[in-house]
Amino acid sequence: MRERGLAPEFSHAALEQTNATTHAARMEHGAASSIRDLRALLWASIDNDDSRDLDQLSAAEDLGGGQARVYVAVADVDALVERGTPVDDHAETNTTSVYTAAEIFPMLPEKFSTDLTSLNQNEERLAVVIEMVVAGDGSVKDSGVYRALVKNRAKLAYDATAAWLDGKTAEPPRVSAVAGLASALRLQDRMAQAMKGRRHEHGALNLESVEPRAICDGDSISDMRQDEKNRARELIEELMVAANGVTARFLDRAGFPSLRRVLKTPERWARLVDLAAEQGEKLPAAADARALEGFLTRQREKQPDTFPDVSLSVVKLLGRGEYAVEYPGKRAEGHFGLAVRDYTHSTAPNRRFPDLIAQRLIKAALAGNRPPYDEKELAALARHCTEQEDHAAKVERQVRKSAAALLLSTRVGQQFSGIVTGASSKGTWVRVEHPVVEGRVVHGFDGIDVGDHIRVELVRTDVERGFIDFVRVR
Repeated sequence: MRERGLAPEFSHAALEQTNATTHAARMEHGAASSIRDLRALLWASIDNDDSRDLDQLSAAEDLGGGQARVYVAVADVDALVERGTPVDDHAETNTTSVYTAAEIFPMLPEKFSTDLTSLNQNEERLAVVIEMVVAGDGSVKDSGVYRALVKNRAKLAYDATAAWLDGKTAEPPRVSAVAGLASALRLQDRMAQAMKGRRHEHGALNLESVEPRAICDGDSISDMRQDEKNRARELIEELMVAANGVTARFLDRAGFPSLRRVLKTPERWARLVDLAAEQGEKLPAAADARALEGFLTRQREKQPDTFPDVSLSVVKLLGRGEYAVEYPGKRAEGHFGLAVRDYTHSTAPNRRFPDLIAQRLIKAALAGNRPPYDEKELAALARHCTEQEDHAAKVERQVRKSAAALLLSTRVGQQFSGIVTGASSKGTWVRVEHPVVEGRVVHGFDGIDVGDHIRVELVRTDVERGFIDFVRVR
């Protein structure tokens, strides 16, 4: 982290500020008229099993005629972490939480991110609320942004919630414990699936890549597992995409600049055309998100085993997203992969600094104040947040590779079944089925190609460098 300009530890001043903060943000004197009381809504959070930094809640009300009013509440981190304070300075330096197998390095001290600024179950918290009227076809017909007081009724987990939504298990106990929550969650699920369908009709890319995470047993790594997409993850993803769009348009209408999340039209479209041709498909010469999504959909149906690898190739060719400033009257480029033009990051201020910037802009607009950042500051922050996000991703990837090498370090000589994920002059790579790790085939790679199923033997690991070497077993 230090080599890449990231601070793994909080400064003494930041720790002093943290220790001096004893309670969550309270309603400011005289602010009651501008802060709505929405504690009666059936709010719930859905996140990973082990998540403790809860950034957002969701709720929904049936309006009849296929329509619903959907709410997303975002933790009001700015109410406790003021700009220019030592804790804010640390957040601006790193710009993101760094999640590694060895340790989580939160953007904010845990006293804030997992307690005082987290939307924890049964706790009353200040929030910024995005309200949307969603039609049966997934379109947002009306929207609003305002401040409110909320209360999380149930802290739920993705996998258990998805299994229930799919009819595989009974209601999670925390759902059953709150009258009306089950039907409210099913309503959110229906709206999210309609939103998903609408975005994919417009060319949103249904991508899938293999990024396993380390499973720890005490101080040792016991497995590497991949988080699978499911209905609960899609529910939250769709609501967040929609909420971020509403935020971007709200700031634009207010005459405020905003920090947009963009993914430019791919410069390497010609290579994507070639990739499709290698799979017996044809893409147009000009970049076309709908055509690319059609190709991906057909590949998922025809070759589900190798689809993650095709998808990963597409991800790499699309390039990384970045932050860009959109000024009033001057439109920034949209997000090619999500098939949306208005998109910012605003729903995770406990773990992403651009979201905290967005929150401060929203609150200034609501209060009728001037933007808290000028154009020069926002441009510099856009570049800095993009760079630090890339640095954090490289740290996470390196530690993930080292974790995989550590997991296999005692299994040299064992054989595994796997699928070839890369074959070029730079090397041949195989991903084994269990545990889900990837390594290089250093011998016996002649005549094999991407998608081939082979048997390999582990011959070497290098934990510090994250290397895993296999030889093919004939």
